[in-house]
Amino acid sequence: MKDVADHMVLRGAPVRDRILSDVRAYVGDHPAIGTLVSIAIGDIPEVAVYIRNQKRAAEAAGIPFDEQIWPADTTPEEAKARIQAMNDDPSVLGIILQRPIPAHINVRSLQSAIHPLKDVEGMNPASIGNIVYNDVALAPCTASAAVELIRATGLTMEGLEVVMIGHSEIVGKPAAMMLMAEGATVTVCHHMTRSVAMHSRRADVVVVAVGKAHLVGADMIKPGAAVIDIGINQIDVDGETRIVGDVATGPVSQVAGWVTPVPGGVGPVTVAILMRNATVAHQRQRAAGWI
Repeated sequence: MKDVADHMVLRGAPVRDRILSDVRAYVGDHPAIGTLVSIAIGDIPEVAVYIRNQKRAAEAAGIPFDEQIWPADTTPEEAKARIQAMNDDPSVLGIILQRPIPAHINVRSLQSAIHPLKDVEGMNPASIGNIVYNDVALAPCTASAAVELIRATGLTMEGLEVVMIGHSEIVGKPAAMMLMAEGATVTVCHHMTRSVAMHSRRADVVVVAVGKAHLVGADMIKPGAAVIDIGINQIDVDGETRIVGDVATGPVSQVAGWVTPVPGGVGPVTVAILMRNATVAHQRQRAAGWI
């Protein structure tokens, strides 16, 4: 397998840096912007990585960041009461609910408890529903990151043929809706699609968010297409654990015009979008007279 050609790699860092630069400028004009509150319920090691990246991005953007770890035996009622107090606290800019959460708490119920104006992750059902009406300013961060990376290729969105492989509520579906809002023609494939390759081979852009290592190979990609890999999978290679995406990056890079690496592609942009969402939340809270 040949190495990935460097000019084919669509790295997230430049897009992240541009977004964070815009956020820093906004915070400079609004120094009393408030605090982002991260909520983790229970001590879950994999969550620590996400929190660390979010905290680093908040520091780079100049946004205060409060990391809270609640006991694993917190009841749903206690969790909702604490979130409601944050909803009512004008010093809280936004609320981030780290996942996974303990099994005895319904995650959708807690996401619904976060007020849409403080839902910087775009996970409240109302926030996701707004996308249907082309209000994408507070959309789920990973879906927004995929759109940003497509935009970074310079491809014209209007009329772009996009195939979305994966139709989850927090990535696939909102990303498809956001791309349609940009004027793209979107086909959504899932586990019941008869021939995913038949669809993906005609696409200008393929976005993959399934959670299956190396699902997409070179034979599924049209020459020159952009491939956005949202998958994160752990595989064992010669006794070592490696993080890989849903795309066989090496072979696909020999065909595609652009391919995002894993790690280093969608991830950095996702965290930057979270910070940009914080500025949108601030604007909307001001417009509503909350602050």
